[in-house]
Amino acid sequence: MNLILEKTDQVRFFTDMRKVFAAAEIAPQDYDWYVSDIETNFTPEGFGAGDQWMLGEELASLISTHDIQFIWAVFSAVPKGSRPTVSERPYVEGNPDYWNGRDSAPQLNGALFEIACWDSSATILINLPKHAQRAFLAQYSDTQALIKAARPCGDKANFR
Repeated sequence: MNLILEKTDQVRFFTDMRKVFAAAEIAPQDYDWYVSDIETNFTPEGFGAGDQWMLGEELASLISTHDIQFIWAVFSAVPKGSRPTVSERPYVEGNPDYWNGRDSAPQLNGALFEIACWDSSATILINLPKHAQRAFLAQYSDTQALIKAARPCGDKANFR
């Protein structure tokens, strides 16, 4: 099941990845990451605004030492030491697969799961492990199944 957290006062802001990982009981250092379609409130030294591979330890350090709000981004988790070929970059803004009413899979071939930051107003969780789904739902009870929340892609007026 894919999940979305939106329209709630349970979070200060939706795309604080430190809190997302903590709520899902996911240690970023247990995976390697392809981060794409990135827009942040600021870009700390050593982190670029372009699509990039990050070791799990690098991502863990980045989010623990900086208060970054990811306005838009897709975090694709892959097994440690794995670097699948990126034939099409994962993206969030305008992605119809999130709103098509079906459970979509991670966009990056070889990714175990993905976490998408939607316009600072929602967090989308695709194919999280079952234990992570349960933990996230326990922390944020306003989380819904993405299928239930599905809406036409790009319908930002009705999103908020």
